[in-house]
Amino acid sequence: MSFETIIYEEDGPIGWLTLNRPDDGNMFTPQMCHEIRDCVNAIRRETRTRVLVITGAGDRFFCVGGRKEGMDDTLLYAGVLPTLEMYEAIDKLQKPVIASVNGFAVGGGNVLQVVCDLTIAKESAVFRQVGPMMGSFDAGFGTWYLEDLIGKKKAKELWMLNPKLSAREAQAIGLINRVVPDDRLREETRKMALEVAERGAFALASIKAAFNVRHGGVGGLARMAHDLLLRAYLDSEESHELGEAFRAKRKPDAGKFGR
Repeated sequence: MSFETIIYEEDGPIGWLTLNRPDDGNMFTPQMCHEIRDCVNAIRRETRTRVLVITGAGDRFFCVGGRKEGMDDTLLYAGVLPTLEMYEAIDKLQKPVIASVNGFAVGGGNVLQVVCDLTIAKESAVFRQVGPMMGSFDAGFGTWYLEDLIGKKKAKELWMLNPKLSAREAQAIGLINRVVPDDRLREETRKMALEVAERGAFALASIKAAFNVRHGGVGGLARMAHDLLLRAYLDSEESHELGEAFRAKRKPDAGKFGR
């Protein structure tokens, strides 16, 4: 896959998606949001990749939010930064997604790592929500999912007081999973990804779908029931018997049900 604002590489069972605008803090643009969405959706449709890693180019910034320029002057969809496109793609991907935080994760960049299933960060990484202090906010993934991670009071503190958190502080409150030395981030991320890739792909997909059902409503339930259970049911003796009976215009043999 070829993109302009991100880089995608395959490393055995690991896919590495790198936000590639380091001269601008790896900030989201409308194009980047759509490219991340398209990349993640392409990964969803293949079976080579078992784990996706998202990181930032350079050694200073994971992502420090989004650029609001270049959007249409309208209150409709074209007038907003399409971050939901990528957050939703990550959320529905039936493969674990690891955020490898290589620097500042601020604003939408912190929301991005929150949406990922696991987060590993280098020692010098910094985490912060800044929306209300600079004229913006996130009223979806960045609030509800953050509350799930660290609790309502702490989540409100991050959004209302906007403290800077070191990687160790972020780990201590449950915002991220692991902290590693700066010079070992890539190595330790790969080690984590390979460890996850050794787990059962179907089991991991089921676990991720189960976590998402509460937030996803009917869509979340469908991810579990349709995407994961339907294929297994179609291969069952019950499904085969019902299909054959329907085509033959006869009553099905109920003795084959549940098998």
